[in-house]
Amino acid sequence: MICCETKAETKDFKKIKKVCHKALKELGKKNFALIVHGNSFPSVCGKNTGFGTQNSAGGKSLMEFSSGLFNAIQLGPQGKTKACDSSPYTGTIFSINPLLIDLEQLTTKEWGNILSEQTFNKICNENPNKDKNRTAYSYIYNAQDEALKEAYVNFKQWDNKKLNKEFEKFKTENDSWLSKDALYEALTIENNNDYWPLWDNKTDRNLFNPKTEEEKKASFLREKEIRLKYADEINYYAFCQFVAAKQNAETKKYALKHDLKLIADRQVAFSDRDSWAYQSLFLEGWLLGCPPDYFSKSGQAWGFPVVDPKKMFNEDGSLGEAGELLKKLYKKMFKENPGGVRIDHIVGLIDPWVYKAGKSPMPKDGAGRLYSSPEHSELAQYAIATMDDLNLELGNDKEKRVKSLTKEQIKKYGAMIEKIVIAAAKEEGLNKDAIVCEDLGTLTFPVESVMKEYDLQGMRLTQFVKHEDPEHPYRCCNIVPRSWAMVGTHDNQPVSMWADSMINTHEGYLNVVNLVDDMYSELQGKQRDDLIVKLTTDAKALMNVKLAEIFASKAENIQVFFTDFFGIKDTYNTPGTSGDKNWSLRLPDNFEEFYFNSINNNGLALNLPLILKMAIEARGSKFAKKHEKLLKELEKLI
Repeated sequence: MICCETKAETKDFKKIKKVCHKALKELGKKNFALIVHGNSFPSVCGKNTGFGTQNSAGGKSLMEFSSGLFNAIQLGPQGKTKACDSSPYTGTIFSINPLLIDLEQLTTKEWGNILSEQTFNKICNENPNKDKNRTAYSYIYNAQDEALKEAYVNFKQWDNKKLNKEFEKFKTENDSWLSKDALYEALTIENNNDYWPLWDNKTDRNLFNPKTEEEKKASFLREKEIRLKYADEINYYAFCQFVAAKQNAETKKYALKHDLKLIADRQVAFSDRDSWAYQSLFLEGWLLGCPPDYFSKSGQAWGFPVVDPKKMFNEDGSLGEAGELLKKLYKKMFKENPGGVRIDHIVGLIDPWVYKAGKSPMPKDGAGRLYSSPEHSELAQYAIATMDDLNLELGNDKEKRVKSLTKEQIKKYGAMIEKIVIAAAKEEGLNKDAIVCEDLGTLTFPVESVMKEYDLQGMRLTQFVKHEDPEHPYRCCNIVPRSWAMVGTHDNQPVSMWADSMINTHEGYLNVVNLVDDMYSELQGKQRDDLIVKLTTDAKALMNVKLAEIFASKAENIQVFFTDFFGIKDTYNTPGTSGDKNWSLRLPDNFEEFYFNSINNNGLALNLPLILKMAIEARGSKFAKKHEKLLKELEKLI
């Protein structure tokens, strides 16, 4: 039943895909997605610039490899990041990260050879991480910018009427956000600082947030001055966005051609650029964070701005200025990513925890839930929950403090979901299945109620299971069909490292007992005891059962992080820390060879025939007997 010795040959991969596809269907899986952020896509050998992108030849080779096995790829946020911060979760909401532009394409005839092969090769040759499966963020941030400036100069001289027309059309159609983002870029040069709160010029800081007629006049004149002074720099910014958008569109076509849906990721944050451009739409004096929980006893001070509830909706319930902005964003994301959108930290959209600027995110310093604090002197005006809805014996940071809500109140909590997210999806021809809500960690009653009311898909991360709670939603037997099940995400250890940490520990034993009871409930006596012993002492055996668990569950959708699929024993990101290791892990250029070697040599890569065989057997003897032929097919491929 438990097998750790595996073998697979590349030549059998087409057959593996075909049989596994059949098994996934029999297990009731609608979607099987590979999670891989854009920067983690591989390069083609010898053409590693220092940063991955789905738009490159290496990115397309991964899609071709994935096609027929996966039907979706979950990308990370695609926004423009800063030189000092590589986290994709602090990027811009509209602008695409220029680092995701495939430079090699600009050296081709189709792009008029606007980038020289010499420049491209120089970047690849001087990449300090060219022999490592890591991005070289600081290096490529500057090198890519210099290369794109060269391409821009040549683009201006290249008389391609078709592309010039496309460029002008792009600028016109995206002016509402592009002109502001580009202007910010100009002002960072003018003020010699890319962080707007530190700009000396008050008019620059409040360019789109003037309070008096005098300030409005000053803003008008200043904007006119800067746009004239930095016209070329502003146009260069637009050029980069044009190239990135055009490449993304071609990649989408390529993915769909290979039966792969691309799923976007909407972070909860607003970048510095966004907080400046839409300053008037945010709640003054308050920031978004997280209350004290098992991740952090002192809470998490994210420092992100909070959308002003009074700017979200008008008194008649229609969308206000902020609501219109967010809907425009979601429409753009659904249009560009027909696979759907993952909404990061859904709590931050429905029932956000806010704290006072300059203070800690702790209740003692005045922090609270924006819509669930009727007792709070400053937040009461935004409250949807009433005093009668609260369990006053619990602190305002506790998940279950709100104990009851009327249907009308639930609709108010869910207004942003219904009128912005769902409405945007519908207008782009998609339904609620295109919405994936990251509801891991803190989950309040209002959020649970909204998820249920609108039948939204949540996530179930089995590493987070609490072995002492038989009703825990991340336990295999409790995972509901309308969910996306996974062992881990970008913030967790790969399953191989998790399994190592569980071996010969009391916590590991308790987890194993639950696993065995859920996965192999028909086992009794010595068979059960022997299996428990094996899984508490054999990390690879435990890893395989933990992977099989998500496929055996009732979840209709499965996600696997790329480190788990390829057997990479390294952590992608460690929350609460910073450094070059975070957000930098990439697939090797020879990822296909790496995958099969990992299966053959160390057994760390996901051997899908084995895992699916185990999942079918875990459904019980009756289910296994029904699929006897399929089990034999899978066995041959292990």
